[in-house]
Amino acid sequence: MSNQQPQHPGWAGPQQPYGQAPHGQQPYGQPPFQPQQPKKGPGAGKVIGLGCLGLVGVAVVLGIAAAAVSGSGSNDSSSSASKSTTGNKTAAGAKDDSKKASAPKTVVFKVWGTAPAGALGGLDINYGSDSDTRKGVFKNGKFEATLPLKKGAMYYTLNAQLQGSGDINCSVTVDGQTKSGHASGGYNICDAQLSSDFTGGWQ
Repeated sequence: MSNQQPQHPGWAGPQQPYGQAPHGQQPYGQPPFQPQQPKKGPGAGKVIGLGCLGLVGVAVVLGIAAAAVSGSGSNDSSSSASKSTTGNKTAAGAKDDSKKASAPKTVVFKVWGTAPAGALGGLDINYGSDSDTRKGVFKNGKFEATLPLKKGAMYYTLNAQLQGSGDINCSVTVDGQTKSGHASGGYNICDAQLSSDFTGGWQ
């Protein structure tokens, strides 16, 4: 008696367990097995070429940065030098202005001409301010003296009297303003005076 099962139309034979396949065949529903091929990396030549290009690029960037830094440094040094020069000029100008402003103003008294000595002596000169009167000496045809300009002085004056003969001129200068006089012969007097006004000037 045969152990074979009866075959029906369309029967394909004994069934294999799920997931298993006859020897030499792939399981049902899975693609055929294909061994993986090893991936090929970039060639050594390409790697070296890219490395060289990278080094060249870095060198170019560093060169540009160095040029920019040196250029700005030179500009800064030149600008600082010009600033220093300008600062020195400004300081010198300020010092000059301060000297001019702080320099004390003076009053100048002058007598010049011919004044022979007489029986009473030589030319008689008196000069000064309302609070300070002094004597002057005429020598070698001239006399000149200065006094500091005092705040609050009412006037500055000069008079020179001849001693019998001669011809002289005299002047007083205060803060750029000058008054002058003249005398000739005998015992005439050369007189010059500047008085302060209400505005602080001299006339």
